[in-house]
Amino acid sequence: MTITCQEILKTHEHLWQEATVHPFLDGCKQGTITPEQFNTWLVQDYQFVVEFTRMLARILSVAPRHHFDVLLGGLTALKDELNWFQVKAAERNLSLDVSKQRTCEEYSQFLESFARTPYAVQATGLWAVELAYNQGWQLPGHIPEPYTEFADRWGNLGFTDYVKLLEQQADEMLGNASPDIQKEAEETVITVAQFEKAFWQMAFNAT
Repeated sequence: MTITCQEILKTHEHLWQEATVHPFLDGCKQGTITPEQFNTWLVQDYQFVVEFTRMLARILSVAPRHHFDVLLGGLTALKDELNWFQVKAAERNLSLDVSKQRTCEEYSQFLESFARTPYAVQATGLWAVELAYNQGWQLPGHIPEPYTEFADRWGNLGFTDYVKLLEQQADEMLGNASPDIQKEAEETVITVAQFEKAFWQMAFNAT
């Protein structure tokens, strides 16, 4: 018996909804998020993306050759994204040289732990993180200025296509995985969902 990414989402639909539908995202659409709250999220997200880039590089190092093209495309996009973060921070007079909040630190440690899991688990976790961003910024619908650019970066259809390719790769690996590895992959998606919910919530820790 095998499991797929979509079956995992269906089994844990409530948890996934909490990961992708959050007052932070609603506030971006409704204009109720304060600049301080958004900036808190932005600088923490930069810190997260730095660690996410390292994680993706580690995944590439153990991936089968026929997965390289998709993963290398992701790394190229992350290079542009990190530079984009620096531009956005400069526009907002923000320093990106800040300490990680607890949630960001724990999520980063979780990403680091992927290296100790089978590739099927890593592929599934990678897909889950990217899907959470993609759906999180899409589900509210059109997000007006000043946050349109941010929503477009992760909610655009090109990114959706990339996430679908990651899903195909994860499903391929899950189809050949043992029940224990499939279970570990499912637990990884659950943990990603919990961290994503907590990560949006960090915006409200602005001081």
